[in-house]
Order: sequence, then structure tokens, then C-alpha cells
Amino acid sequence: MVQESCVVAESVDHEPDYRFTLANERTFLAWVRTALGLLAGGLAVSQFYSATPLWHKAIGAVCVTLAGVIAVGAFRQWRRVQSAMRNDQPLPQPALVPVTVAGVGAAALLAITVVAL
Repeated sequence: MVQESCVVAESVDHEPDYRFTLANERTFLAWVRTALGLLAGGLAVSQFYSATPLWHKAIGAVCVTLAGVIAVGAFRQWRRVQSAMRNDQPLPQPALVPVTVAGVGAAALLAITVVAL
């Protein structure tokens, strides 16, 4: 008599160690602080500098857009990490790091152009 074993994928879903949850929240808040800094900087550059308004508006737009992307991405990443910890899965790679580097790099190139002019 041969018995077939049926493996059912179950969700573990347990409460992770509170230290990991708190570390995940601190990381989320750090991303939110970054987004707020970019938002404030973008608004300041676009509103208070009038020497070359088109360039300053472009820098401001890049910073404000990046702030929105980071804020939404931070929440999504927080949820993905929390879910992975609850289900004993590997932590997902953050997509925010390359996006942030690319956005800040674009804003820096625009700022260099303004300074060079």
C-alpha cells in the first residue's frame, strides 16, 4: 500500500520579534524623513529662487516627485518586510535605493547646471 503525501503550503503568519518590527518601523520613518526633506527642499528651490526660474522649477519638480515616490515606496517596503518576517521568508530587496540615487543624481545634475550658468 502506497500512501501519497499531499504537501499543502501553509502560511506561517506569526508575530515576529518586536525588535525586528521596531527596526522595520525605524527604517520606514527614515525613508519618510528623506521624503519630507526632499519635499521641503524642492518647494524652497522652486519658490524662492528667481535668477533662472525654469531651472529652479525643474529642480523643484524632480525633488517633489521623488519625495512622493519615496513616501509611497517606503510604505510598500515596510509592508513587504513585515509580511516576510511574519511568514519566515527572506527579506525583499528595497527598490527605493536605486530610485533615490537616480532622483537625487538628476537633481544634482540640474543644480550643477544652474551653478555653472
